[in-house]
This record gives sequence, structure tokens and C-alpha cells, in this order.
Amino acid sequence: MSENSCCGPKTEPTPSAVIQDALRNDVRDAYAKVARAETAGEATGEAGSCCGVSDDSAINTLISSRLGYSKADMNLVPSGADLGLGCGNPKAIAALKEGEVVVDLGSGAGFDCFLASHEVGNTGRGIGVDMTPDMISKARGNATKGGYANVEFRLGEIEHLPVADSSVNVIISNCVINLSPNKPQVFREAFRILQKGGRLAISDVVATIELPEEMRNDKALIAGCMGNAALIADLETAMSDAGFVDIKIEPKDDSRNFIKDWAPGSGVEDYVLSATIEAVRPSGCC
Repeated sequence: MSENSCCGPKTEPTPSAVIQDALRNDVRDAYAKVARAETAGEATGEAGSCCGVSDDSAINTLISSRLGYSKADMNLVPSGADLGLGCGNPKAIAALKEGEVVVDLGSGAGFDCFLASHEVGNTGRGIGVDMTPDMISKARGNATKGGYANVEFRLGEIEHLPVADSSVNVIISNCVINLSPNKPQVFREAFRILQKGGRLAISDVVATIELPEEMRNDKALIAGCMGNAALIADLETAMSDAGFVDIKIEPKDDSRNFIKDWAPGSGVEDYVLSATIEAVRPSGCC
């Protein structure tokens, strides 16, 4: 890991703007289909994957339980908020406190944001950011249905967050940063909006070894949170270069069991795992 600096991020080479836009549009289309399918009570994609949803809410509940959510968690949120998506439970590592401001990157239908809002209470606030209008509409409807006065959802890309500088205590995210074609920019933005001493608490898919080119170019694997997963060392570098310290990335070997179900027969579970990702914006310096 390179030496940390909180006095300014380095600039890393990234894919061209045209390639980034194409990847982002493919992902946006995939998740718009998920949102519309759930609203219509239909199934789409591989149920339980990051871009698949079952037409049976009981199946989605079982999937969320496998990802580390309790029955109490699932009972707290409005129906339609838990789509059975994700690769872990970021709230479990976030150590949220009363009064904190939490931003959820790629908030989907609002599940993790609603859970966070219960932790931070009426004096805290949850802000969900998602680039898919269908998901934002769904999340806002769920917020109204659940009577959440301390939650809001904003349309935007995680590489260009619609959030003020130094205004957030905690950033959570569930299986979303892997989808970004410009991960260093995501971490620079995360650093920008966090207050000094603010922290990241993320569940995501990481690559333990380099994926074959055919997997890297597979649109279904990319939208399914696998094909664009970054190597752990590359994530550490991106976070360190953005200014973060106390970086900790812990892959979960048992996640191979559900990743195998995301793309049956592909063998992708030999290359990627779910992991918890934690880091802190330094309290001092600059």
C-alpha cells in the first residue's frame, strides 16, 4: 500500500469518457429493469444477483438473510424496499450513532438507507444516491409509505455525488462501487463529502486474482457485480491516493457459495469474493 496523504489525491489513468459512459448506461439499464420488474411483481435476471430480482418476496427475504440481514432488519423497512440485492450488510460494520449523517452510494429501493435511518434517529439523516431514475422513484415512494422524515434520495452518479463538501459522518454502500468504471474518482468523491474523522463502511465484490478478458468484457457479469470487480491491491491504492487511512479490506471466503449462484457455470466464483471495506478520513492535516 502506498503512503497515505490527506493533502490531495493523485490522478490515476482511467478508461476513456466514451467507454465509461457506455458501461454506465449498460448498468443503468439493467437496474432500471430490476426496479420496474419488482414494481410489476415480475422476475428478471438471476434472482439473488446484483441485477436480478425474484417475483416471490419470500425468496428475496431468504437472500437478504443469507447476506447477513436479520429478520428484525427486514421487518423494519416498507415492503418493496428489500429487493434481495447486494453482497453483504454494510450496516453491520458501520457502527452508526445517533445524530450522524449517512450517505448510501447506490441506494436502490432504499433498503440500507432505511435501516441506517433507524440507527441515526430523528436527529440524524440518511441520504441515498442512485443514478437510476426508476430506483430513485421507487425509493422515494417507499420513504413516503414508511413515513421516513429523516431520509431523502438524490439522483446522481457516485463519481459525482450531489452532496456538499465535508457534510457527512459515514458512507455506506452495498455491492455498487464494483460497478463504477472509475473507482478512483468514487473514492475521491467519498473523501470530499466526509467530515474529518468520517468513515467508509462498504460491502462490495473484489477480485482476488485478475479476471480473464472474456469475463471483463461480459456485460451480464459486469452488471451482475462481477466482471468489473477491482483487485484488492488496486482498491487499496485508490483509497490511499484519495487520502484515506486505516484501510481494511476483508474478503469473505464463504461468499463463493452465493456468488456461484449469481452466474451458474461461469466459474467466476474462482476470481471474485464479497468483502467488507473500511477506511477513515484523517481527523488532522490540511
